[in-house]
Amino acid sequence: MKVVTLTINPALDKSAKVAEMIPFDKLDCLDITYHPGGGGINISRVLHRLAIESHCVFPYGGKTGEHLIELLQEERVFVYSTPISVWTRENFAVFENKTNLQYRFGMPTESFKEDEMENVERLINEQVATDDIFVISGSLPKGLPTDYYSKIIKNLKAKGVKVIVDTSGPVFSEVLKNELFLIKPNQKELARLAGKESLSKEEREAFAMKLVTSNVSKYVVVSLGKDGAFMAHKDGIEYVAAPEISVKSTIGAGDSMVAGLIYAIVKNETPKNMLRWGVACGVSATLSEGSYLAHKVHIDQVLKKI
Repeated sequence: MKVVTLTINPALDKSAKVAEMIPFDKLDCLDITYHPGGGGINISRVLHRLAIESHCVFPYGGKTGEHLIELLQEERVFVYSTPISVWTRENFAVFENKTNLQYRFGMPTESFKEDEMENVERLINEQVATDDIFVISGSLPKGLPTDYYSKIIKNLKAKGVKVIVDTSGPVFSEVLKNELFLIKPNQKELARLAGKESLSKEEREAFAMKLVTSNVSKYVVVSLGKDGAFMAHKDGIEYVAAPEISVKSTIGAGDSMVAGLIYAIVKNETPKNMLRWGVACGVSATLSEGSYLAHKVHIDQVLKKI
């Protein structure tokens, strides 16, 4: 059994610091860093730090795409990429020293060609084998059909793959038409899946359990931000609280949580320990600046507190 991650909308993440955000002024940026970005890519990066190797599948284009691959190779992540005609997008994050606040700017990706989409699907089928863990994480590029993820999942059904999904919006609702192994919405996303603006604690638990009992997903993990997360599974509801920490960045916290959950799945941990690992990795990501994500030393520290 191996782990294969899919990032259909990767990004080159650029971050910087400024003394103060002032409108119309030319701001001097300091401490410029570049990291590979996108849901599945971030998950593969954290899994590598946990000594769980994964096959990281994604499309790339232009000089930004080439830079993205170089950065992943420097981190020794196993790259399985296919070229496309549009450049890989750049995302930008600015940390304001005066307030310790972070500002995040996400750039769109233009849709790519039908034969390029087919090349991605072909690459997935080559990499995913029977009983593997297949992880879909992140948004779809502009113009791709809402059922694109569902199409991929249906093509893998005969292989008995454990499918894990972390996405949002109409794409998430569409993907729930398949039998999944694990999903990780946040509170707002869970409410949207339920067709509401918000849910009470009791409503969250009830809807998450409904997703389990109706065989939509074996595990439903709902991230609660600074309060940790809860999990619904066949035996009920589990909660894990997050310890109080000083947040430096929220980039990739959700992806790091998914990586922790996958680590525990590979290690055959109990549902409670799966959730502990997920919360520990999610919290650990917020202890690093920019898009450095969760590191093993921070994960070990946080695990002792939860």
